Amino acid sequence: NEVIPDSANKPYDIIDVIDSIVDDGEFLEVQPGYAKNIVTGFARMNGSTVGIVGNQPKYLAGVLDIAASRKAARFVRFCDAFNIPILTLVDVPGYLPGTAQEYGGIIIHGAKLLYAYAEATVPKVTIILRKAYGGAYIAMNSKSLGAAKVLAWPTAVVDVMSAQAAVTITRRRDIANVPEDGRDEAIAAFAAEHSELTGGLQRAVDSGIVDEVIDPSATRASLAALVASASTVPSRKK
Repeated sequence: NEVIPDSANKPYDIIDVIDSIVDDGEFLEVQPGYAKNIVTGFARMNGSTVGIVGNQPKYLAGVLDIAASRKAARFVRFCDAFNIPILTLVDVPGYLPGTAQEYGGIIIHGAKLLYAYAEATVPKVTIILRKAYGGAYIAMNSKSLGAAKVLAWPTAVVDVMSAQAAVTITRRRDIANVPEDGRDEAIAAFAAEHSELTGGLQRAVDSGIVDEVIDPSATRASLAALVASASTVPSRKK
């Protein structure tokens, strides 16, 4: 319950979350030195093998870029090939901006992750820990890509972008009219108003984007039950 910082801009280690929900705190990370902004690896839930994909807020705030998309896509396809259920932990603020990513083909490589999730026939469960913004969240095994279940912590925010970023665009004239020493407070007030108008996490639940909001301390029990039920799913057809 204490792993997520109070400030949305503060990082934490996704490995701490993974260790707390898997059997015996044992997690076999794959390619730990490559694309550190996303974590992939294997663990067990009540004895059953699962593949885990998670954004890593410690590196680049957990954004998706070319390397992270390729790394996660290959891992998802591997799990699908060997009939391993996939658990996705989401805390993604978006795609990494910049001309280097554009010239490098972020659209092409980013699409590989969407395709891998959409094509996978193994059971896929997603849990949103904090940020789930824009197209980057869609790529992280959202309901539209076939997630069997999407859970969320109370700290989850599902939106196109953060409320602060949104109001700097939609309320820029109002912000400009506020004295400079009071703009931070004005932005915070506008952001709170924006969150209330958009409905926040409850809107995501009502619209079917999120199936259930759970207490963080209940995460292991909830996921273990889902993995256990997933074991009854027939294997991929040849």
